[in-house]
Amino acid sequence: MSSATSSPRTVEEIFKDFKARRSALVRALTYDVDQFYSQCDPEKENLCLYGHPNESWEVTMPADEVPPEIPEPALGINFSRDGMCKKDWLSLVAVHSDCWLVAVAFYFGARLNGSERKRLYSLINDLPTLFEVVTGRISVKDNKPGADGGSKSWNSTKRSIDGQARSKHELLEESLGEVDDAENDETFCGSCGGSYNSAQFWIGCDICERWYHGKCVKITPAKAENIKQYKCPSCSTKKARH
Repeated sequence: MSSATSSPRTVEEIFKDFKARRSALVRALTYDVDQFYSQCDPEKENLCLYGHPNESWEVTMPADEVPPEIPEPALGINFSRDGMCKKDWLSLVAVHSDCWLVAVAFYFGARLNGSERKRLYSLINDLPTLFEVVTGRISVKDNKPGADGGSKSWNSTKRSIDGQARSKHELLEESLGEVDDAENDETFCGSCGGSYNSAQFWIGCDICERWYHGKCVKITPAKAENIKQYKCPSCSTKKARH
């Protein structure tokens, strides 16, 4: 538990805390979804999904303190797990998690002035919600200007596991699934969920075929040039399926 003295106080500190917690929840609801799903056993006590400032997530019982140190996530998310379609249940958890993230941010931001709170919300609003990520409301821009150079960057093709070169558009369409053409206007980072920015370097994973900000996965354009097959952090930690 963090202490009052270590609580984020400035807009930048609060937003950094928000992004870290959000990144953890994105991971729980997407890449680690099977693990998350299995931990939400309806036979257990009330459980909550927490995103921590160190970008880790946790399914556990709520805090004992009354009132709690910071706002608590939705209680008992596990009880409805088996009574709903998995997709709908995950979407519901995502919505409640979005509410929790904003509540925590504005709990820390209570002492900010009006213009600072407005700036904080603007920063938060620039990121897609967990609900948007989980429900697949992330799509592809057909004509993005090229980013920095690199064999896996936006301005080139990317090689698949079988070695067949395919265009970035084909790969993204496959990795994101069938998306309504009317919604094909954004692409989001698989790590932080941030939207595409032509000024930033992006790299695609050859295994899961998701795209990432280079800075989020600590890959520079120079490093990308020497990578024959890039594996994102998530795929690197998973055991081979075949």
